[in-house]
Amino acid sequence: MIGGLGPSELLIIFAGLLLLFGASKLPELARSMGTSMGEFKKAQKESELSLKEFENSIKNTDSESEKTSKIKQTALNLGIDIKDKSEDEILEEINSMLKK
Repeated sequence: MIGGLGPSELLIIFAGLLLLFGASKLPELARSMGTSMGEFKKAQKESELSLKEFENSIKNTDSESEKTSKIKQTALNLGIDIKDKSEDEILEEINSMLKK
């Protein structure tokens, strides 16, 4: 069972796709969907890697003021308002923005 869909529902969906696109277009459609999903997963992994590298660079910073200034600069580069926010709140917003 895939996401709450049983075999009969999948059969109905497949029959509808067959009627809409024809037998010759279905392999092409499936191939393009597979390529799109692959590209999406690749972009997701790259953003996760970028986030980990960013976190590591912050952890390796020597002084607290340098760390705070890098966090604030990154937030400003991402267009995040940093006024009256703690360092933790800014980091949380950076994380949520990078996960999108």
